[in-house]
Amino acid sequence: MGKRSRARPPALEHGAVPWLLAGALATAAPHAGHLPPWLSLLAAGALLWRSWLWQRRRRLPPRWALGLLAIGSVAGIAWQFHSVFGRDAGVAMLVLLMALKPLEMHARRDALVIVMLGFFLLLTHYFYSQSIATGVWLLATMTLLTGTLIRLHGGTQPVATIAREAARLLLQALPFLLILYLLFPRVSGPLWGLPQDAHGALSGLSTQMSPGSISNLIQSGAVAFRSRFVDELPEKTELYWRGPVFDAYDGTTWRVSAQQSPRPAPVIEARGVTYTYTTILEAHNQRWLLALDLPTRLPPDASLAPTLEAVASVPVRVRSRFTFASSPDYRANRGEVPATLAEALRLPARINPRSRALAQQWQSLPPERIVEAALAMFREDDFHYTLQPPLLGRDAVDQFLFETRRGFCEHYASAFVFLMRAAGVPARVVAGYQGGEVNPVDGYLIVRQSDAHAWAEVWLAGVGWVRIDPTAAVAPSRIEQGIVAALPASEPLPAIVRLDADWLRDLRNRWEAANNGWNIWVLGYNPQRQRELLSRLGLQDPDWQSMTTSLAVLCSLLLLSVTLWTLRERRHPDPAQLAWGKYCGQLARRGICRAEWEGPLDFADRVAQARPALAALTSEAAGHYAELRYGRGGEGHLRLLRDCVRRLSRERRNEV
Repeated sequence: MGKRSRARPPALEHGAVPWLLAGALATAAPHAGHLPPWLSLLAAGALLWRSWLWQRRRRLPPRWALGLLAIGSVAGIAWQFHSVFGRDAGVAMLVLLMALKPLEMHARRDALVIVMLGFFLLLTHYFYSQSIATGVWLLATMTLLTGTLIRLHGGTQPVATIAREAARLLLQALPFLLILYLLFPRVSGPLWGLPQDAHGALSGLSTQMSPGSISNLIQSGAVAFRSRFVDELPEKTELYWRGPVFDAYDGTTWRVSAQQSPRPAPVIEARGVTYTYTTILEAHNQRWLLALDLPTRLPPDASLAPTLEAVASVPVRVRSRFTFASSPDYRANRGEVPATLAEALRLPARINPRSRALAQQWQSLPPERIVEAALAMFREDDFHYTLQPPLLGRDAVDQFLFETRRGFCEHYASAFVFLMRAAGVPARVVAGYQGGEVNPVDGYLIVRQSDAHAWAEVWLAGVGWVRIDPTAAVAPSRIEQGIVAALPASEPLPAIVRLDADWLRDLRNRWEAANNGWNIWVLGYNPQRQRELLSRLGLQDPDWQSMTTSLAVLCSLLLLSVTLWTLRERRHPDPAQLAWGKYCGQLARRGICRAEWEGPLDFADRVAQARPALAALTSEAAGHYAELRYGRGGEGHLRLLRDCVRRLSRERRNEV
C-alpha cells in the first residue's frame, strides 16, 4: 500500500487550477493578433471550457476526444500556414498546446508541463515585438508563472504572499541576468535565427510606386527612423531623406530600373554646410539607408548607388545604427553617362497625348525654363493636394493634369517627370521622406511613415542632377510645416500625428524617448557596443574566450556569495520553521511523513484522513504556522504553535 502511494503522482489541488489557467491565458493571449481567428477562438474556448469544468467540479473530457481535437487543430494549422514549421506555424502550435493541455491536467506533473510551456512561450513574443510594453508584460507574466510554481508546491497561501515570494526570487536572479547580458558573447542580429517568414510584415517604401502607394503609407504613424545631428539641425525645407529612385515607367507604375550595366561611381561636389548625424533605422527589409539628400560620407559596408541613394550591402532586417555626413547643397554627376540619361528620357508610346502635346510646346525653351513652366502650371492653376484623389484610367497623367487636378505627392512627381521627359529633359522620380519632428526629450528627429514623400529630379547640363519638388508648388506648407499643416482635418492621417493637446504631445514624446533609449541600450546592445563597454571596464580587445572566462568567474563568485549567505541564514533558523519542523518530526515517528513540497494546510488535510484523532491538533498547528510563515502572525501565534508541539508530545507519551 505504501509503495503504491509513493508511486502515484501527486494529485493536483483544486485551488491551484485558476493559477494555471491565468498563466496559460497570460502567455497565449498576446498572440491573438498574429494567429488565425479560428485558432484564437479555439484556444479561448478551450480555456473557458476548462474554467467551467473547474468551477462545476466536473470530470475532464476523455483522452480520445482531446486526441481528435488536437489532430484536427494541427491539420488546420498545416492548412493555414502550408507547413507546421516556421515562426508563425510554430507559435500557433505552441498556443494550441497551451490551450489543450489544461483539459487533460490531473496531476502536479501536468501542471508543471503547463508552467514550463508558459516560460518557453514567453520567448516567442519577441518574434513580433521587442518594445518596452512587451518587456513589462513578459516580466509580469513571468512573475505569475513563478507564483504558480510556489502555489503548486506551497499549498494554499494569500495571493500577496505568493506575489511577494515570486518577486523576491526574481530579484535574486537579477545579478545573474545582468552578468549574462553584459558578458555573454553577442551575435550580429537577433539572438536566435529567425525563419524566412519573420520579415513578411515589415512596412515602408517599396521598389515601385503607383498612384496611391505613398498616400496609403502616409496613414501609418509608425516610426521610420530617428536621426540626431552633431551640431545644428538643417532647415525644414532641406530635410529630404533619399530612398529608392524610380526611372522605369510603364504608363501606370514607376519602378527601380533593372539595368545591370556597370556605371561609374557617382561624383558629388558639396557646396554648402555639411551635417554630421547618426540615424537609427527601423527594419524595412530593403537596402536603402534613407540618408539626408545628399550623403558625402557613408558608414562602413555602405555605398552610393549610381542613382545617388545610400545602400547597404544587405537588406536592413533589424533595427540598425548608421553615421552619415550630408550636404543639402551639392552638384551631383555633372558628367552623367549616356545610358543613364537615355533611361531618364524613356517613355511608353501612345499614352497621355495631351500631356505630350503640352510638353512639345516647351521643347524650344532651355531646360531651366521648361522646369519653370511646369512648376508655374502647378502653382497657378487650380490643383489640389489630397490623400483621396479620384481614380485614374489608362491616360493617368492626362486625366490628372487636365481633368481631376487632385492628387498626392506621387501624382505630382509622376506627372512632372512625364512632362520633363516628353519635353526632352532627363528626369526621374525619387521616393523617400520629407521633414520630421524633433523630440525635445532626447533631441532625436523622428521621421514617421506619415512623412513619406515623392519628388522629382532633373539633369541639367553643367549642373548635374537637381531636386525639384512639384508638391511644394501646390502645397508649400507641406514642405515648410509638415503633412498636418498641408491637409485638412477630414483627411485620414494617423491620430498620433494630429495630436493638438500639449499634454498629449508631451506624453507621446516621453514615451517615444523611453522607447528610443530601450532600443539603443537594450535591443541595440550589439557586438560593437559590447566591445566598447568592456573596454571601458578594463577588458581590452575582448574576444569570446576572455568574455566566457569572465562570465564563468563572475557567476561562480556570485553563486559562492549566495551560498555563503544561505549558510549564514541557516545558522539562525526561523523559530516558526523550527517549531513546525518539530511537530512534523513527531508525526513522522508515528508513520506520517510530510513531503518537502507539501504545504502545511495540505499536509493537515492528509493527516486528518490518515489519523482522524490528530486532525484537530494538526489543523490548529498548520494554521498557526501558515499565519506565521505566509500571513501576519506574531508572537501569539508562535506561542500557540509551540503549545501544539508540546500537546502532541504529551499525547505520544500517554499512548506509550
